Amino acid sequence: MSYQVLARKLRPTGFDSLIGQDHIVRALSHALQNDRVHHAYLFTGTRGVGKTTIARILAKCLNCETNGVSATPCQTCSACRDIADGRYIDLIEVDAASRTGVSDTRELLENAQYLPSRGRFKVYLIDEVHMLSTAAFNALLKTLEEPPEHVKFLLATTEAKKVPVTVLSRCLQFQLKNLSVERIAGYLAEVLEGEGIVAHLEALDLIARAAKGSMRDALSLTDQAIGFGQGALSVAAVSDMLGLVGRDQTGVLLEAIAAGSAERVLAITAEFAERAIDFAAALAEVAAALHAIAVSQATGHSGTQHSMAPEAVQLYYQIAIMGMRDLPLAPDPRSGAEMTFLRMLSFSPDPDSRVARSAYEDSSARTTTAHNREAPATSPTHEKSHPLSSDSAAGKNVGQAEGVSAWHEVVERCDASGVTRMLLEHCVSDMGPGDKWELLLDPRHDTLLNESQQLAIQRTLEPFGARTVRVRVTPSEAESPARRKIRLAAEAQSRAEAAVAADPVVQSLLQEFGGRVQRIVPNKKTGGTG
Repeated sequence: MSYQVLARKLRPTGFDSLIGQDHIVRALSHALQNDRVHHAYLFTGTRGVGKTTIARILAKCLNCETNGVSATPCQTCSACRDIADGRYIDLIEVDAASRTGVSDTRELLENAQYLPSRGRFKVYLIDEVHMLSTAAFNALLKTLEEPPEHVKFLLATTEAKKVPVTVLSRCLQFQLKNLSVERIAGYLAEVLEGEGIVAHLEALDLIARAAKGSMRDALSLTDQAIGFGQGALSVAAVSDMLGLVGRDQTGVLLEAIAAGSAERVLAITAEFAERAIDFAAALAEVAAALHAIAVSQATGHSGTQHSMAPEAVQLYYQIAIMGMRDLPLAPDPRSGAEMTFLRMLSFSPDPDSRVARSAYEDSSARTTTAHNREAPATSPTHEKSHPLSSDSAAGKNVGQAEGVSAWHEVVERCDASGVTRMLLEHCVSDMGPGDKWELLLDPRHDTLLNESQQLAIQRTLEPFGARTVRVRVTPSEAESPARRKIRLAAEAQSRAEAAVAADPVVQSLLQEFGGRVQRIVPNKKTGGTG
């Protein structure tokens, strides 16, 4: 038996299997149950959301031989089967895009006056009705005004604004909704589980976003992805198929922008071009990532990407969407995307990263510096830069305090934000005597360290007595401020959960009302529950 594509195999056969159009199902079901079926319906919406599918289901509801006129056709009688297979003689389907003339419309409606051959109603399903000519609409209008009792018109269009108001006024109009990304991804997960196909949830999310609200497009892309990935759906395979930038690559790009590294930004853009990435989609992914960061910052969630200053995130987002708007005006998509990313570097609101404004003015010197910073891949420990020095050492000196706790105090009190603070929080230092400080940076965050950030670290630590700062990228067993925050948060959470479990009042309430504790949030001030 020949393979049937998912979009046809999974096409809904009744209102109960229709996804995402509950408002239309409810209205049509009530009309069928109460014998208030209108003579003409107009279904509008984007492609692949179910316009013609709803029309065919309605035709079944009107002509089912077993259940009669109802919202639940039997799906087994000859009328239901013939409608599903597209061979029911009293369901006349017309593609208005190929039959736009008045003669075609007149020929179509000549037999409307005659009774149906088999069913109760003769149903005219006209798809893309907005393609009809003005004369054809006028010919249709007469029948719409005074239709025979046995005729029902089901019109479908993607552009309702092109349908004359004289036709609109004689139809009940239903606007089909675009399906949400979550709804599409969830449905695809159920489908692929039934098909026995392994799929990564993030890959399904990419397909759902690419479908832009259309379930049919989502199923077609899923079919394509199954073939492209040889029976499995991975994030990398779906990204390559769609010409999209993965979230990991978007994160790397944003890290390079936050670090003020024009070399890395241009190198990443060149990699996108080599992979034939759609630069409009790349800008959209960057904007979506910035939106996610902004939401996390606004709701108080933490994360490494969220270390960008909120004003920087807002500015970068605005630049990204303006770049998307202006991309068709650029000499070519790549140069338009590059200029958008370089504009983010040039107009960064973070004072610590404004050094990046000159980072791309001298490309030869910049390339040499970048080359000198690189260490052999086989070396487990390498220096990111030479020691930085400053002529001034003003401010309060707490550097003579011994132990890692003094370093934690410095990081807590220092005036740093964005990437600079994140780097400091992932460094450790024994804070020995003297004004020559050595910081050990967690290698997982070395990609954010560049000349501008080294200067920012130097300026940040000067008020605490640091005359010379040396940053080395190497693993360390000492507890960094970031790790300390995680440990303290975990301990506070454990104490809060233990307090709730031991509280007789809480346990009594839970037992009396049959409730359960869904979430316990430690009190930031007292360390207890809040």
